[in-house]
Amino acid sequence: MVLVDQRGAFTGIPGSVLEVYQGVSRVENAQTESGGSNYYASVINTQSAYAWWTGDRAGAASAANSTAVVASTNYVPLDLSFAGGVDSAGDGSISVGSLQNAWALFQNADTYTINAIIQGPTLNSTLPIYLISQLAEGRKDCIPFISPPRSTVVGVTAGQAASLVNYRNQLPSSSYAFLDSGYKYMYDQYNSQYIYVPLNGDIAGLYASLPDPWWSPAGYNRGNIKNCIKLAYSPNQADRDVLYQSSINPVVTFPGQGTVLFGDKTLLTKPSAFSRINVRSLFIVIEKAIAIAAKYELFEFNDAITQAQFVNMVNPYLRDVQGRRGITWFQVICDSTNNTQQVVDANEFVGSIYVNPTRSINFINLTFTAVNGSVSFSEQQTSGPSIS
Repeated sequence: MVLVDQRGAFTGIPGSVLEVYQGVSRVENAQTESGGSNYYASVINTQSAYAWWTGDRAGAASAANSTAVVASTNYVPLDLSFAGGVDSAGDGSISVGSLQNAWALFQNADTYTINAIIQGPTLNSTLPIYLISQLAEGRKDCIPFISPPRSTVVGVTAGQAASLVNYRNQLPSSSYAFLDSGYKYMYDQYNSQYIYVPLNGDIAGLYASLPDPWWSPAGYNRGNIKNCIKLAYSPNQADRDVLYQSSINPVVTFPGQGTVLFGDKTLLTKPSAFSRINVRSLFIVIEKAIAIAAKYELFEFNDAITQAQFVNMVNPYLRDVQGRRGITWFQVICDSTNNTQQVVDANEFVGSIYVNPTRSINFINLTFTAVNGSVSFSEQQTSGPSIS
């Protein structure tokens, strides 16, 4: 059985082979060499990402066992084109309640591992508030990437900054959220048309492609937006200052330099190291890694040996993060000073970890000084550059 992308709807290339199933059987109790089912209906329904079996071909009925199966009377290969399908509901017709119910499936951090949440389009602040307050703040190990409603920037010629600030003020303060400034115009190859799409998918892509999570996704080196014909709104310097003060990260098109994410703030309103996405990402990574490692100390003796084992396990990991420029300084304390007799008697275990994260550069100040013509610059062999 061969499944082919007839019109290129999935791959973009008509005639591309999607799936191939060889040597399957019409016998319901047929098994593979490893003991799994080789019944063609079960194989399709458990493995295919595109098709679902509903009935046998005429003249080729399935059978419960090999003695009951009847030879097929059809010898010509069957070629079918799928038809009668129904498109999913459009963005505007899916209720926010349905979207929230779908996202609620990912609230269990023990079952699902999530790093980034792509909001997609939204008409108001209801869904973003849910993603931030109920999902990200509950899990504390992922970051929702939020874009404003289309109506704030698409087709708008003035007042975009004020509208964006007003929208941001509807969202909660959180270091587990990232808000960009709008929409980009791009070509939709599947429908052969140009469309506006929210930038949160692009920003999440930048975040996912970082060398390490504690790097900033913004700037000319790592923040370039791809497949962008133009922006619905490219804020100027004055607007960028207003937006950034409200923790809205501008996406800007610079002539000759492309379209760039020009901010790395989270939605945390109070001054803190966690107001930058690279710091929040750093702590998400190290907290999760150390928490997983700490599980192996459960039900061990809380004595000097176990405490030393914990320190010797955490120190090399943090040194590696430090060597990869994630932190500048750290200290791990796990001894009798924080595991007092009272802590031991309560069957608890305390490891204190102090970390100084690296900060991203958000502002550059350059000083230029004009000097008179009598000043010369010379280079000496035994010292650095000097002015004489």
